[in-house]
Amino acid sequence: IAELAAKNKIYTSYIGMGWYNTITPAVIQRNVFENPVWYTSYTPYQAEVSQGRLEALINFQTVICDLTAMPLANCSLLDEATAAAEAVTMMYALRSREQQKTGANVVFVDEHIFPQTLAVINTRAIPQGIEIRTGKYQELKYTPDIFACVLQYPNSNGNIENYTAFTQKAHEANYKVAVAADILSLALLVPPGEWGADIVFGSTQRLGTPLFYGGPSAAYFATRDEYKRNIPGRIIGLSKDKYGKLCYRMALQTREQHIKREKATSNICTSQALLAIMAGFYAVYHGAKGITAIAKRIHSTTASLEKAICNLKYKQVNDQYFDTLRFVLPEYVSAQQIRTIALGKEVNLRYFDNGDVGFSIDEATNSASATTLLSIFAIAAGKDYPKENDNVQLDTINKSLKRQSP
Repeated sequence: IAELAAKNKIYTSYIGMGWYNTITPAVIQRNVFENPVWYTSYTPYQAEVSQGRLEALINFQTVICDLTAMPLANCSLLDEATAAAEAVTMMYALRSREQQKTGANVVFVDEHIFPQTLAVINTRAIPQGIEIRTGKYQELKYTPDIFACVLQYPNSNGNIENYTAFTQKAHEANYKVAVAADILSLALLVPPGEWGADIVFGSTQRLGTPLFYGGPSAAYFATRDEYKRNIPGRIIGLSKDKYGKLCYRMALQTREQHIKREKATSNICTSQALLAIMAGFYAVYHGAKGITAIAKRIHSTTASLEKAICNLKYKQVNDQYFDTLRFVLPEYVSAQQIRTIALGKEVNLRYFDNGDVGFSIDEATNSASATTLLSIFAIAAGKDYPKENDNVQLDTINKSLKRQSP
């Protein structure tokens, strides 16, 4: 097995699309991830012997509520794509009486959503009789057969869209709006809860969960308080014991294993408790200022690389971005050239069908790895390049898109 495993080559991945390299604090890796007390534990049905785990999970919920600006979050789901499918199912159940009467069964999904998310939404929609309609959100025709919309923030190209006006129009048409949001970007960007989203979901992988082989990682799912009886998964809450002391317990479980099937909102049978706990502890370890500092450093490195690569005559297409850039190549450079050079440097980039090349910066990208990225584009263009300097803090995010709340 060791001989077979040794054939694997670990390249540095900048593909992004929901998966990013991250740095797991050693104290979390040793004391949680590698500790059987945490990784072998089962569902905390017995609250009296599970207070530590329940507190860790309510901490995760608090982190999610703070970052998304939503009042309620569950204690994780399987992954981002599953959370998207659960959001669609939940919004289908929340249709108004009139929408149910007229048979409204269409969900509009913006075309710039991660492909794996769209695939799971499609798979889960078919048996429910839900039709998925994709397109540009700016061109949506507000027809009565639509009951909900799903958006990506920032979108799959990496562009930060301002969805405020769209969300307002959607609500006027009686549509629910669900948003797949990059959790780390919300430290810098206006959170969806502030521009009217009904559901916010996504992955917490980049909060200290290693890439592994592309999973597993905990999804988060947040919504409005009035939808608490429809939220999938579990919610951890505060209660009082018989002595009047505060304690934690599973406050709400809406899956069919626990309640009557006809009253269940979902048959989802898994949260990702261990990885959700790690994500929550990662936020505690760094604190609000630390999380913001990490997000700022990621954005600054991205802005610095954009400036340097554009000087090599490449054209960057994202007007506003957090950590992801997409480049149109000069006529004398091909995507295959860049791919060959990148693989020679053991780097995986993102290659678009139309010939564009992109990458996503993450917490583990330092000045040396940023210089390697720059060198790939420079060598392909046949030009010299300077070393990347991470001492200069750059910020290109428009003020209207910046988070103002603490």
